[in-house]
Amino acid sequence: MLYWRFLLAAIFSSSLISPFLWSQSSQAQVTAYCRLSSTAAQEKEALLVSSLKGDQDSARRYEDLVRQHSSQVQECRSQTWPKTQAIWLRLYPCDIQPGALEKVMDRIVNRGYNQVYVESFYDGQVLLPAASNPTIWPSILRAPGAENVDLLAQAIAKGRQRGLKVYSWMYTMNFGYSYAQRPDREPAIARNGKGQTSLYVVDNGSQVFIDPYNPQAQRDYSLMVQEIVRRRPDGVLFDYVRYPRQAGTDSISSKVTDLWLYTDATQQALFHRALNYKGLDLIRRFLGKGYVTGGDIESVDKLYPQEGEPMWQGRKQPPFSPFPLTAEQRQPLLQWDLWQLSVAHAMQGVLDFVNLASAPVTQQGIPAGVVFFPEGNQSVGRGYDSRLQPWDRFPSSLEWHTMAYASCGNTSCIVEQVRRVLNLAKPGTQVIPALAGTWGGGDTGRPSLESQMQALHQSAPQIEAVSHFSYSWQFPQHDGDRKFCRAQ
Repeated sequence: MLYWRFLLAAIFSSSLISPFLWSQSSQAQVTAYCRLSSTAAQEKEALLVSSLKGDQDSARRYEDLVRQHSSQVQECRSQTWPKTQAIWLRLYPCDIQPGALEKVMDRIVNRGYNQVYVESFYDGQVLLPAASNPTIWPSILRAPGAENVDLLAQAIAKGRQRGLKVYSWMYTMNFGYSYAQRPDREPAIARNGKGQTSLYVVDNGSQVFIDPYNPQAQRDYSLMVQEIVRRRPDGVLFDYVRYPRQAGTDSISSKVTDLWLYTDATQQALFHRALNYKGLDLIRRFLGKGYVTGGDIESVDKLYPQEGEPMWQGRKQPPFSPFPLTAEQRQPLLQWDLWQLSVAHAMQGVLDFVNLASAPVTQQGIPAGVVFFPEGNQSVGRGYDSRLQPWDRFPSSLEWHTMAYASCGNTSCIVEQVRRVLNLAKPGTQVIPALAGTWGGGDTGRPSLESQMQALHQSAPQIEAVSHFSYSWQFPQHDGDRKFCRAQ
């Protein structure tokens, strides 16, 4: 781990009071965890239903109650840990029905949330109107008559009316199956040294990871981000900033053919890291065979006798030896250094792509964040987690949304994941843990959100924002109704 981190650098040079207690003397409708009472929530929904039937008095009363509830939750959150509590949300085509978005956003506020992350690019679809979608991906809304509906813009507006900050949550290096169906984009699909593209190593067949060095993939993604930013969300989160997660023995990348280095753009960028012809020749041989031999080293020495040691970015000159080493003696170190270069190059592609993706966001003064697995950057023996997610090198200017989804029957492993991220983050980095589960625990097999939050606050009181995955977990019946356009 330390070795590749060095190579990457060389390549590119609170209060003790319970957080869940809040004075309710002036806000009797707000209960623990900044939730609104069930009575208040039911009254608001009944007024919404009546207003949708044309009752003007109900419409006015509903709007008044929306403002009142927004104020109550915001005041509670300002005095309660965490100051920001967010939830992850996927919208469906059925959410264009009258009142559907209002119901979703109202339920989020009722549960004491003041931020929502709206999924706007996933599974190779984008949440843009079909009639004004200049991207290569199809719109999520494709039904006749809905061509001009801007569901993302509506979600942002209706969320803000309720005091919610609304972020756009986007897949990043996972471009989706639809992208792989275009022959003109085939060179942009990540490929390993086993002749596999990323489409064929993920179980569900819906995920397609791209070559982050490919200029066409970069242009396609940048255009989409620019379109999302035009809707002026309160922030943008980049998810799947990594390579595919594989199963079994393939979950560890231990040889160069396991890496996603076998596309033209990635290889050309890797070849440019060579600092002399000996280095370039050995990099080519290493990629081609998966190893180099003493004979390879001897061969490049003869081909380029005017050069010294094979060199590439990040490689240190071997220590001086008064006795010249044979090619066989030099082989183990050169092969190890070539392996480390290959890993660092793959990881640098991830870092470069997230910088490219976030640039249109930060240039507009909108917060940007990265979503990652705490274990996605780990080394295992002489290999690395197949996701090759170097999150500890992500810019500290971005929000770090760490998915603390560990499962061990209690909260200890969840807390440990967050601690690891805090320990590796530079001072000033905003770490925002994402917790998976439901209030009360339910049937998820995970500790309740209450217990996770309490453990996290005791362990890391300096954290000021937490998110919960997801709306569909907290409201499974309502989520299913929305997904299949059932009467709500």
